[in-house]
Amino acid sequence: MKGIILAGGKGTRLYPLTLVVNKHFLAVYNKPMIYYPISLLMLAKIREILIVCNPEDLKLYKTFFLNGEHLGVKIDYVIQEQPKGISHGILLTEKYVGNDSVCVVLGDNLFFGHGLPQILLKIKKDVEKNAGSYVLGYYVLDPQRYGVIEFDKKGNVVAIKEKPKNTKSNIAVVGLYFYDNTVFDKIKKLKPSFRGELEVSSLNNLYLKEKKLKVELLGRGFAWFDMGTYHSFLEASEFVYTIEKRTGLMVGCIEEIAYRNGWITKNELKKLAAKLDKTDYGKYLLNIVNEQK
Repeated sequence: MKGIILAGGKGTRLYPLTLVVNKHFLAVYNKPMIYYPISLLMLAKIREILIVCNPEDLKLYKTFFLNGEHLGVKIDYVIQEQPKGISHGILLTEKYVGNDSVCVVLGDNLFFGHGLPQILLKIKKDVEKNAGSYVLGYYVLDPQRYGVIEFDKKGNVVAIKEKPKNTKSNIAVVGLYFYDNTVFDKIKKLKPSFRGELEVSSLNNLYLKEKKLKVELLGRGFAWFDMGTYHSFLEASEFVYTIEKRTGLMVGCIEEIAYRNGWITKNELKKLAAKLDKTDYGKYLLNIVNEQK
């Protein structure tokens, strides 16, 4: 399975912050926003990652991550000239993905919760073995902002509606999707919505029509942030700060995850820490280097 991070778009909901800086480089507490989706893929033990980005931001991404070798992963970059929807962004990766399945995460989404890596690995294994797709659902108070999952009386999924004005469900589809390799043929069948975009809800409904869509609900104990608005951006930063202050453990620390996964050695982690030795981030990595097992 390959990982796809959709990090294009103009970030207009965060203007004027994003007039000259891509939102994915903005700091969510102590690290760039883009670190959180990358860390999520790494927790799912996905080592081949594609970042879909704007052409003007390609140089910055390569400055941040190079080819990912220092993290024990392989990172490639795919240019999206114009924001034409989530499904369009996925389609652009077809030749890079080859015959693999994919895990797609939105570049402005943050996930946290005990047991999350185990859930990701379970879903990954299921899609790799049995094909089909998965979406993850999360209870929200304002479902009209999201793609919403509607259920029948027996709890079966009957529809996924994009930003509905009226809905009986409060279960939103979060920005994390798992698809088998038929995803590309399905996207080619889609027609642009009234917004001129290839909607991910339309893609998910194609899987649903074939009875190949599964839903994993994230219940109490999980946190999900769509960091594309001022309020959620601030809330996510405060959440990360609180968790890290209370536990002493970092959220979304890609170097630590690479080391815990066995993808880089202790010496390689030490070299990465040395570049940040004057920061709390670097000191945290050095503590990991020096920890007693």
